[in-house]
Amino acid sequence: MFTHFKPITLAVSLLTTLTTAYCIPINSGSTIHTKIFPTPSSTVHPSTNVRPSTIVRPSTVPTTSGTVRPSSAPTTSSSVPYGVMIQKCTQPGVVALTFDDGPFTYTPALLDVLAEFNAHATFFVNGEGTNFVYADYAAVMKRIVDEGHQIGSHTFSHAHLTWISPDAVTEEMTTLESTFQTNIGRIPTYMRPPFLEVDDSVLSTLTGLGYHVIGTDLDTKDYANTSPSTIHNSVEYFRQGLDAGGSIVLAHDVHEQTVEVLAREMLTMIQERGLTAVPVGECLGDPEGSWYK
Repeated sequence: MFTHFKPITLAVSLLTTLTTAYCIPINSGSTIHTKIFPTPSSTVHPSTNVRPSTIVRPSTVPTTSGTVRPSSAPTTSSSVPYGVMIQKCTQPGVVALTFDDGPFTYTPALLDVLAEFNAHATFFVNGEGTNFVYADYAAVMKRIVDEGHQIGSHTFSHAHLTWISPDAVTEEMTTLESTFQTNIGRIPTYMRPPFLEVDDSVLSTLTGLGYHVIGTDLDTKDYANTSPSTIHNSVEYFRQGLDAGGSIVLAHDVHEQTVEVLAREMLTMIQERGLTAVPVGECLGDPEGSWYK
């Protein structure tokens, strides 16, 4: 008596089969990831672009590099750790003034100010960006060393290290090492990554090359306050950071107002608080003999 319903039953069965066969989620169980990189500044270095956070992107940009020196484990007896970004001094009563991106036109004047206060600092040198390869800056580098300051690496071309391959990171470091060796006869064991960007891969590569990685816990943001009308902002950032216990200070000797105004203000405040301005290696308790390879 129900035979006249068979076509409907067959239709429903067919529809169920088709649904089961074709309604399957695409790429089931997987996720499509989209990564958006921030656009690097188009300003020719020395830059005034605001540094991004130290929470950074993993390296995914393929990079082809030339032959580079194989990584090797550090052989120094230094007690300063590898494989981490060091943000703070470990020794009491000291402040480490660090200046990135030089040497530059204003660096000799900064050395004069430091000498006036009997203070010492660390200079994280960028190679290509400030024409360190030229002889006039080689003379400035020699003066930095002769006057008891510390020199560190800031890479050759101020690259985003998390955007490039381990071989390319190695090439950034070893290219500048050759210039250091030629001009000052030594190779640093301290470096600061451009834009304060590192990830596990970068840290591993730098450890293999024998570098301590230095960050900051007191950013003066002088790169964003380069005019006479705004440099007071950086002075205030320093004051507040020092009051909060900051000890590794980030500034740049490629900015005139940093040298003419900020440096003197920082040194005055350090002196008034009974603190001593020292190189970053000293603020970490590292003997001077371990600052270079």
